Formats: sequence, C-alpha cells, structure tokens
Amino acid sequence: MRWTAIGVFLALSLLGCERSSEADSGPKEGAGAEVKPAPKASKEPIRELPQVDTSKLDDFSQSIWIDLVNELLSPCGEPVSVARCIAESRACNKCVPAGRYVARLVDDGYSRDEIRNIFRIRYGEDTKVEGLSATASPLRGSPMAAVTLYEFSDFQCPHCKTAAPVLKKVVEASNGKVKLVFKQYPLPGHPRAREAARAAVAAQKQGKFWEMHDLLFEKQDELQTASFEDFAKRVGLDIKRFKADMSSKETDQKIESDIAEGRAAGVDSTPSIYVNDRRYIFPPEELSDYVREELDQ
Repeated sequence: MRWTAIGVFLALSLLGCERSSEADSGPKEGAGAEVKPAPKASKEPIRELPQVDTSKLDDFSQSIWIDLVNELLSPCGEPVSVARCIAESRACNKCVPAGRYVARLVDDGYSRDEIRNIFRIRYGEDTKVEGLSATASPLRGSPMAAVTLYEFSDFQCPHCKTAAPVLKKVVEASNGKVKLVFKQYPLPGHPRAREAARAAVAAQKQGKFWEMHDLLFEKQDELQTASFEDFAKRVGLDIKRFKADMSSKETDQKIESDIAEGRAAGVDSTPSIYVNDRRYIFPPEELSDYVREELDQ
C-alpha cells in the first residue's frame, strides 16, 4: 500500500492512536522543506548503476529513478548526487542503499515530490532525531545490535497491538542485528493505559516486562475491567512487590520520562517508531525492507 504526500507526513496519525494536545495543532517542524538538488554538472546523467537492481521498473519509472538519483544529494553530505557517489565508488556507505531506496519508492508509485520529501526525512541533516535513549528501557534483541528500533506505545491502542508482533518478528529475523527499545506513551484518551503502563514497568522490575507486554496486548479488549494483579499472577510475579512498584513514584517517573522523551522527538500518535535517529513514517508491515536497507550501509 502506498501513501499520498499528505499521507506520508500523517501516516502515524492515520494508522495510529492520536495524542490530543494543543502542542500538536501546528505544522510539524520541517514538514514543508524540500531536498536540495545536487549541483548542476556538465556530465551526462548516469543511467545505469550495477549495484542497484531496477529490473522491476518499467521505462517510465526508470526515467523517474534516473532523474532522482542524479538530483538527490549523497546522504553523507557530499556535494555530489547519489548516482555519482555510487558510480565513483565514494567512501559514503549510504549511497548504494539510498539508490535502492529510491528505486523501491518509485516502484511503489510515489511521485517525484513525495520521494524528495521522504528521502529528506530519512537522510536530511535537519531531520535527525536527538535524545533517544535505551537507558532503563525494556530491550528485545541483542544490546550490541547495529540497528535500534524505538517504539512509543500505548497498551490500549489497537494499532500498537497490531504493530507488536511485526516488531518482534523484525528483531527475531535479524539474527542479532536489530534490537527494539520499548517506550511508554499512554494516551489521555485511553482511561486504563496509564495503569497498564504502570503494570508493565512493575513487571520490568521483576524481569518480566515482555511477558506482561504480550499479555496486556493479548487481553487488550478486557483492560477496561481487568485486574492487573491477576495479570501479575499469570506471568509469575511477586504480588506484594508488584503492588508496591505499581504505586511507586519511581514507576510514574519512568513513564513521565518516556513521555517527555517522546514529545521531544515529535511523537504525536501511537505507535511511533524510530529507526536509529530517524522517524519511521510507513506502516509497520513495511519495516523489514527499511531495516534491510539500514543493515546494508
């Protein structure tokens, strides 16, 4: 499934649970900016790059891809196009994956302007996300993995429930190359999301976060009337300690810390996913292709 240009920037609000806040009512920072083209050169456009398979593209799509890879700048900040970066075997290890990324976007039917903006979100200097941290957060996968996924999630959000097994599969299929960092982001519109987040943090303190995570999503339809103590018993927690941890200031501070981190990163809906230091703007089902391109760098 492809998105319109507007859909790209609103992907997570269209396929996610929205955070209602006056802070979200204005335009997103940088959303209207454009990618700067590579400097004009006297050389003819590069039409073939053996490192990039464009066999799926018809003649019209091929022409779009040729134009774009000769226009878009190297992701490493060099004043050369992606195509020239590849053809000249420059040191930037992001150029070949970037060329493949553009080919995939063309094949998916995005327009030139959409691809320019999508490319900027992934590679632009001004679209890097600062401040994401794995410290004190639940982690799935190897701590030494090359690619880090950050997920800001709400246990009462149905879209988060749908995304959870997809993220798990991406991590497990990576053979230790991808890790997932979970961030609490309970939304005000979900009455028991905050309490569910407390239950998950309390379970984390006993080394059972992912067991509680899976159970909360499995029983999402029952959360409105659920007993979190019953959930704690099902995953084998010390109930006295669980109750104390659920009501502790430290647990609330952890949740607030995650929320603050998310707001600083621009989270406006759940699930919000970041790949290393970039906002991921496509449906979770397309994440494996995106991650594969990250690993190719």
